[in-house]
Amino acid sequence: MLKIDTIVNSIFNSNTYIISDTKSSDAWLVDCGDLEPILTGLEKRQLELKGIFITHTHFDHIYGLNKITKEYPETIIYTSEVGVDALSDSKLNLSKYHEMPFVYEGCNDVVCKEGDNIKLFSEVDMQVIETPGHNPSCLSFYIPIQNVIFTGDSLIPGIKTVTYFPKSNKTLAKESEVKIMHLCNQFTIVHPGHNESILLKYLKG
Repeated sequence: MLKIDTIVNSIFNSNTYIISDTKSSDAWLVDCGDLEPILTGLEKRQLELKGIFITHTHFDHIYGLNKITKEYPETIIYTSEVGVDALSDSKLNLSKYHEMPFVYEGCNDVVCKEGDNIKLFSEVDMQVIETPGHNPSCLSFYIPIQNVIFTGDSLIPGIKTVTYFPKSNKTLAKESEVKIMHLCNQFTIVHPGHNESILLKYLKG
């Protein structure tokens, strides 16, 4: 059985998600903020971190990467082609403007793109969806067999997508919202980059 735990981080209340399965000792993250609650969640259930999916490379969603990869050096970081550049540039990931300059120090990043599927567990795949607009690096991650989608800041239920950052694009943001909605059905659970997760049917009510 798939299990998804939510960590609300200390910076801008961004969300980190721990994905695990009762039949496996593997675990995966979506975005990476505060280190301690991640370690607690993994160690408590004796889980081994395999990879981290980055919804976009704004610093409040990536600032824990260096610390967690020191603990789990084999961890793979999944991001977009644009995201690879931003991970190593404090200006592009906006950390420079918050007096918290961050540059990813690892080398296990993997570029993923629209339609890619990453095996999480024996019967569970993660599908990559390109959803730019809030930022060019934006990806959403969909688990079809569980009707679960991680949307980052491309879709936060009940909140207008922010498009005033450098590199934001209002037109693409709207197209990405529509794309996510068309992909999902009424029973899909949306796990956004901020705020609580929600059943999609409530969005359509």
